[in-house]
Amino acid sequence: MDALMTLAADPAVWIALVSLVAMEVVLGIDNLIFISIITNKLPAHQQEKARRIGIGLALVMRLALLGTVALIVRATAPVLEVFGHAFSWRDLILIAGGLFLVWKATKEIHHNVDPPAEGDMFDGKGATLGYGAAIVQILLLDLVFSVDSIITAVGMTPHVPIMVIAVLVAVTVMLLAANPLAEFIKRNPTVVMLALAFLMMIGMTLIAEGMGAHVPKGYIYAAMAFSVIVEGLNMLTRRAARRGGNPVKD
Repeated sequence: MDALMTLAADPAVWIALVSLVAMEVVLGIDNLIFISIITNKLPAHQQEKARRIGIGLALVMRLALLGTVALIVRATAPVLEVFGHAFSWRDLILIAGGLFLVWKATKEIHHNVDPPAEGDMFDGKGATLGYGAAIVQILLLDLVFSVDSIITAVGMTPHVPIMVIAVLVAVTVMLLAANPLAEFIKRNPTVVMLALAFLMMIGMTLIAEGMGAHVPKGYIYAAMAFSVIVEGLNMLTRRAARRGGNPVKD
């Protein structure tokens, strides 16, 4: 308790907490967008349950990884050398996670551009994914984002209580935003394509960092914010055109 009081009295700790909470919320919303894309393929009565399971898994993974912070810090020691370039366990995890995200984004983009015929659907209610398959994909996505989240946290503060608070805040935001965000994505299909483009960009960033090329996250989030603003303007334009009776292609 004395250690916590000492931390609370340090202004630098509060600055680190605010910064880390903001970063964790952004990573959490990224995670949630892709959970929403996956669960929207399930039958309507399974979607909310799957989203809650996905968010619960995200919380469990983040807290479990926080318990292995010391191992994560040591995971930067080289364990493999290829063509003169040394790779640590952290690098290998980032590369594997990045490859998974790129594969997932590519597959989903193909599904959206060239959707299956109605007879090929999972069932007659428009579901295109089994419940078990959805949970497995959510589990893998949660693992990738949890590793990135905890590595980010370790890089921003050495204090585990600060990391725990930031993770709990981020997961709370995910819980509150889950259903509204899923409904928004369902009503605005162009947002799905934008989110998948973000997924591919994040995957490529993870691969680059795993290969030793540092990509400042500020650049990534600035590009994402600009894209969201442009898409928001497009949505407002389409809405205004519909109110005026002029058809606008999505």
